[in-house]
Amino acid sequence: MEVGFTYCLGKTKTATGHELVWWWIGFICALALSMYLMTKAAERLPIGTVYPVWTGIGAVGAVIVGIVFFHEAVTFWRILFLTTLILLIVGLKVMH
Repeated sequence: MEVGFTYCLGKTKTATGHELVWWWIGFICALALSMYLMTKAAERLPIGTVYPVWTGIGAVGAVIVGIVFFHEAVTFWRILFLTTLILLIVGLKVMH
């Protein structure tokens, strides 16, 4: 859902009229579902693990969506820091 609302938000930049309204509705629905799922995860895992992993997944997903769907730049540094972020997310989950 993190990636879904990121994608919808990105589409609002170029949409107009009724299409814009639908992208905003998609954004709000995906965001609400994302928050609901995070609260469900927090019932079973410590919030100190849930929130960083959740935001990390959203950050990684946003970068990938930007590159794949919105043709954002792919640079050495972006890939290096993206990889580092993924390793940190995995580390947090493994160390739980």
